[in-house]
Amino acid sequence: MKKSLVIIPTYNEKENIVRLIKSILDLNLNIEILVVDDNSPDGTGKVVEELKKNDPRIHLIQRSGKLGLGSAYITGFKYALEKTEVDYIFEMDADFSHD
Repeated sequence: MKKSLVIIPTYNEKENIVRLIKSILDLNLNIEILVVDDNSPDGTGKVVEELKKNDPRIHLIQRSGKLGLGSAYITGFKYALEKTEVDYIFEMDADFSHD
């Protein structure tokens, strides 16, 4: 089965991120998730850090500040190309605006 990585940039998505990650992983496909968090003041990165302790399919890049959506996707794509062996790379917003 082909392997996919879903890149999810976050900034203050604590209310959505657990449900979103669970929804993606519950698809029971060969999917991993990379959250690129821009040092969310609401603790989104900490929530993801706790989730990833129990699931090796969850990855996190914590950035130093609010660096923007475009650069978050670039960071995620670089990670995918340099540090993983995936067949597909997807991008998703954390607010459930993508199906």
